[in-house]
Amino acid sequence: MHKALFIFLLICLSSAPAHAQERYDKNPSELITKFPFTQLTGGVILIKALFDKIPDTLNFILDTGSGAISIDSSTTVEFKIPNRPSGRTVSGIAGIREVNFAPGNSLHFPGLSVDSLDFYVNDYDILTSVYGIKIDGVIGYSFLSRYIVSIDYDNMMISVYSQGSFDYPRGYTYLRPIFTALPIQPMIIRDDRKIQSNFYLDTGAGLCFLLTQQFLEDSFFLMKKRKPVIIQVQGLGGKKQMQLTVIKQIQLGPFKFNRVPTNILDDELNALSYPFLGGLVGNDILRRFNIILNYRQRLVALKPNSRFHDPFDYSYTGLSLYLENGKIIADDIVKGSPADKGGLKNGDIVLAINNNVSQNMAAYKSELQNVGSTIRMIISRKNKIEMIKFKVGRIF
Repeated sequence: MHKALFIFLLICLSSAPAHAQERYDKNPSELITKFPFTQLTGGVILIKALFDKIPDTLNFILDTGSGAISIDSSTTVEFKIPNRPSGRTVSGIAGIREVNFAPGNSLHFPGLSVDSLDFYVNDYDILTSVYGIKIDGVIGYSFLSRYIVSIDYDNMMISVYSQGSFDYPRGYTYLRPIFTALPIQPMIIRDDRKIQSNFYLDTGAGLCFLLTQQFLEDSFFLMKKRKPVIIQVQGLGGKKQMQLTVIKQIQLGPFKFNRVPTNILDDELNALSYPFLGGLVGNDILRRFNIILNYRQRLVALKPNSRFHDPFDYSYTGLSLYLENGKIIADDIVKGSPADKGGLKNGDIVLAINNNVSQNMAAYKSELQNVGSTIRMIISRKNKIEMIKFKVGRIF
């Protein structure tokens, strides 16, 4: 699978609330509701909810890497949702953006209505085009801090509990992250040397692991023999090139993962707060656990699930796919990549991959994930049909 589809969602550092207050509740927590979710590229969680009195179900990404809650600007236009300038900015991997504010709204899940939510307004068109499905918003701290939330990847279910004393199921390991609205976990990582640093736990990032270039330059952590490849990613503020490599090991609590695909970000705007943090852990790691999030008690509980031993994706094609006006477009072709060497050009319309004519974005991503396989891509270029062939490379 080409890594240009790895999305780093909103990191609302400038709009994040103050440190969460730790409380101990004597009253027992009670189950409020359960509802299903689906997964996008990299394990990113997509849930459906109703916004205020709008009758249409909207699509939201559940994101521990968001210090607030937000809604897409085109959704506010479509449904005439009132909003106004907020005087706030949010920062992400590709820029800083001023955002509008839609205060005092509500979200309705099956069996649960959440009132008095203040939404920031952001442009998620690029996420919609990458995932091939309308993204209406991101649900972060404003929701997660009100409840105890269990994410069951085995059964693709989210359970929401009231705050209170919680009876954790057997088999879970407890982490005690630092909370600045976003959970920050101290971790040990290894490559040329062993280092401990802090990392966001970010369910909204469809990747395994990310380090900042600034962290690498100061720590001399990466083995000199590593030769990262160039990829294109999309996030808040637009598109940005990154590097992609593999590091020897990361350790999350007692759990160790070897030969981990790792993105390297030149974090010019310091969205990831270096030197306090070295980067983030994405959902291609976190999806390997069933997770219980208890923000009030500053606790994250993990239990390895049936996906714990899934192989990592080491494939590399050097292309991005976007859904534009109902067509799947190849773009952001990296010079010297397998796609580039095979003759693919920016703007080519993808008609089929390996005899798959479904026009299904997820299916096409899967076709691009098999290292060493030959891709036969039927494209339309200037109204002419052509066959493009290239082999899927690997990042090490």
